[in-house]
Amino acid sequence: MLKLGKLTDYATVLLAAMAAAPERLHAAQELAQRTSVAAPTVAKLMKQLQQGGLVSSTRGARGGYRLLKAPAQVTVADVIRALEGPIALTDCAVHGACALEEGCGAKAPFRLINAAITQALEAVTLADMAASLAPATRVVVETTEFPLQFHPANRQVNTHVRRR
Repeated sequence: MLKLGKLTDYATVLLAAMAAAPERLHAAQELAQRTSVAAPTVAKLMKQLQQGGLVSSTRGARGGYRLLKAPAQVTVADVIRALEGPIALTDCAVHGACALEEGCGAKAPFRLINAAITQALEAVTLADMAASLAPATRVVVETTEFPLQFHPANRQVNTHVRRR
């Protein structure tokens, strides 16, 4: 199963909450209450997000955290990279070499899949996520087609499935 880590999921929730009011400082305790993420986890994630260049912190009684960029400029891919490193479905998608490389027929297809996943993650911003938090507003996320070419056999399967 391809799955994001729980901490990355929580970080995205925290950043979306911050993106709803990007101009102000957000105290860790306030973020914990608003998002139901445990306060120690919030503190840990805010430190990682600061190291990843997504938030800044201000110390003191009136301190807190602030987004370093506008919510529309921070993507889900940025959050994943800050917490988990490069986005990679397989090691060869990032590192390029493995013990099976010489006879591997999966390298190029996996790189295509990795690129599509990265493109999808880069298409969603914190602004999109924050907009979905607004209780009175329903947000329709615009979708675009990805320039992927599918194997002809898969097209036949997909056409068959659509007819059912």
